[in-house]
Amino acid sequence: MSSESKAGPQRLKRARFAVAAVFCVHGAVTGSFATRIPWIQDHAGVGAGQLGLALAFPALGASVAMPLAGAISHRLGARSALRVLLALWTLSLVLPAFAPNLFTLCAALFVYGATSGMSDVAMNALGVETENRLDRSIMSGLHGMWSAGALIGSAGGTLAAHLGSDARLHHTLAALTLTALGLIACQGVLDLHSSADEEPPPRFALPPKSALVIGAVGFCAVFAEGASLDWSAVYLRDVLDTSPGLAAASTTAFALTMAVARLAGDRIVDRFGPVRTVRVGGVTATLGGLLVVAAPHPALAMCGFALIGFGVAVVVPLAFAAAGRSGPNPSQAIAGVATITYTSGLIAPSAIGAVADVTSLVVSFALVTLLAFGLVLGAGVLRSAGRESARSGAKEQVVNDPRL
Repeated sequence: MSSESKAGPQRLKRARFAVAAVFCVHGAVTGSFATRIPWIQDHAGVGAGQLGLALAFPALGASVAMPLAGAISHRLGARSALRVLLALWTLSLVLPAFAPNLFTLCAALFVYGATSGMSDVAMNALGVETENRLDRSIMSGLHGMWSAGALIGSAGGTLAAHLGSDARLHHTLAALTLTALGLIACQGVLDLHSSADEEPPPRFALPPKSALVIGAVGFCAVFAEGASLDWSAVYLRDVLDTSPGLAAASTTAFALTMAVARLAGDRIVDRFGPVRTVRVGGVTATLGGLLVVAAPHPALAMCGFALIGFGVAVVVPLAFAAAGRSGPNPSQAIAGVATITYTSGLIAPSAIGAVADVTSLVVSFALVTLLAFGLVLGAGVLRSAGRESARSGAKEQVVNDPRL
C-alpha cells in the first residue's frame, strides 16, 4: 500500500490518537447494545434458548462479511473504507431494539454482526500499520480504548435501564451520536491506498497452522469475554434475581476491568513477558468464573465478572503479536487469528444460551471457567521468541521505507 507522502512523527502521533478514538467508538456500540439485551429479549418475546439462537446471527453475518473488508479497503483506500464501514456499524445499533419477534431479531443481528466484523477488520489493520510505523507497541492500548468505549456505552445503557428508558429511543440517540464521533475520528487516521499494480486481496484464504494454535488461545479468552459481556446482565437478573439497573451495572464492572487492564497492558507485558502475563491472567479469570458460578449474592457475582475481564484483557493483542512472528506470512497469520478470535466472541453468546436452555446459566458459566483455565495451559504458544530482532527488523524497514 502507498500512503500520504509525509508521515512524520507528529502525523503518526495524530494518527495514533485518531485510530484510538475509532476503537473507542466501536466499543461504545457494543457496550450500548449489551446492557439492553434484557430489554430487547423482553420486547421480542424470546426465551433464553431463542435469544441464544438470535445471538448466533452476528457470528454468521460477520463470517460472511469480514472477507469483504480487505477488498473494500483496496478499492476505496483505508481511510474512506473505515469511514463507511464504521458508520454502517454505529447505525446498525438501532436495528435490534426495533425487532418485535425472533425472525426480525435474527435479521437485525445478522446486519449488526456483518457491519461490526468489517469495521473491526478495517480498524485493526490501520492499528497494526500505525504500530509498525511508530515502532512501538500500541495494540494493547488500542484495545484498551475499545474497552473504554464499551465502558462508556455500558454506563449509558445502565443509566437508561435504571430509568426504564425505551431501548429504541436510547439506541437511536446513541447511534446518531456515535456516527458523528466516528466520522470525525476517521479524518485523522492514516490515508493508505493500494498501488495501481497491487492485486486485490483474496476473499478467502485458509490460515496457517501456526495461526490455528495461537488462535485457540485467543478463542478461549474471547469466548469468556463475549459470554460475560452479553450474558452478565441476564445472569444477575435470572439467576440472582437482581433489578434491571444493578444487572446492567455488572456489564459496566466487566468493561471497566477490561479497559484498565488493556490500557496498562503494554507496560505489564514489557515487564513480565507475554507467557507469564497470560498465565497469571488465566488464573485470575478462572477464579473469577468460579466466583460467578458459586456466588450467592449479586455483589460477589459482579466481582467474578470483573476478575474474568481483568484476566482475559490482554490476550488478544498478544495473540496478534505472536501471529506476526509465527511464520513467513505474518499478515495471513494475523488475519487467521483475528478470524478465529472474533468468531469466538460472536458465537459465545449463542453457545451460552444453548447450554442454558438445556441446563442452566450456572452450567454455562462453568464452561466459561473451564475455557479460562485453558489460558493457563496454552500460554506457552505466545512466547516472544526473537522479539527484539523482529522489532529491529521493523525499525529498519520503517527507516528505509521510501514512502515515509
